Amino acid sequence: MDLCNIDDIRSVLGRHGFHFSKSLGQNFLTAAWVPEQIADSCGVDKDSCALEIGPGMGCLTQQLSRRAGRVCAIELDRKLFPVLRETLADCDNLTLVQGDVLQCDLAGICQEHFGDAPVYACANLPYYITTPAISALLDANVFRAITVMVQKEVAERICAAAGDPAYSAFSIYIDYHAKAEILFDVPRDCFIPQPKVDSAVVKLTPRSGPPVPVCNERLFFSLVKAAFGQRRKTLANALSPVLGGTLGKAGIVQLITDCGFDARVRGEKLSLADFAKLTELAQARTSEG
Repeated sequence: MDLCNIDDIRSVLGRHGFHFSKSLGQNFLTAAWVPEQIADSCGVDKDSCALEIGPGMGCLTQQLSRRAGRVCAIELDRKLFPVLRETLADCDNLTLVQGDVLQCDLAGICQEHFGDAPVYACANLPYYITTPAISALLDANVFRAITVMVQKEVAERICAAAGDPAYSAFSIYIDYHAKAEILFDVPRDCFIPQPKVDSAVVKLTPRSGPPVPVCNERLFFSLVKAAFGQRRKTLANALSPVLGGTLGKAGIVQLITDCGFDARVRGEKLSLADFAKLTELAQARTSEG
């Protein structure tokens, strides 16, 4: 059975009475090269294990099973389990778990199924949970690498640098926690049902620590979130809800210029290192106040 062949997909799904759920963002791959390339590039081998989120028909699961020592696939939709038990019947190193990636104890699942073996995460993420799912995978702090397929515009946002049109607070969050790279694009005609946009595969390699020292992580992300909350505002105006009570408008402007930035700069122009510098000086001045 070819798990990426449209006729085989329809035949299997028909036997089990399965219908695609638009609310769950279900789009199954119909191009065999995609799961093969994801499995080849994610880093897993026979001495390590793979955790997959959302196996769908199981085409990526099958490729991971051929390369990894053990595989655990977490699927939310209970209606897919009879399908997966048929399509992945030959994968004797696979465990299927019913669950929601946003609710699961990912570290606990890895410990239960893989022990202390190195683990790599893979996922084809539906748009509506992309950001929280990636955050959950990074926050689990157990993966050697995380390889995910997401909408192309999201991939660009994940990997964007300061000044890029796609640069966002999430870009900084990712850069803080991991090194990100786009591996390859996946056209929309590689899926059934066909989505309205193209996708891309991104690989995240978690860092042992942020790329620059950050004196106060909570304040750092508060400033980042505020800076991107209303992109048209200058940084000075955007930071007012966070720092205005202690520094006032004039104090915020002084803070920005003392960091070496133009008083009218917008947050989208600042790099992670720039926000770290801003955080350090902001903490010092709010403490003084």
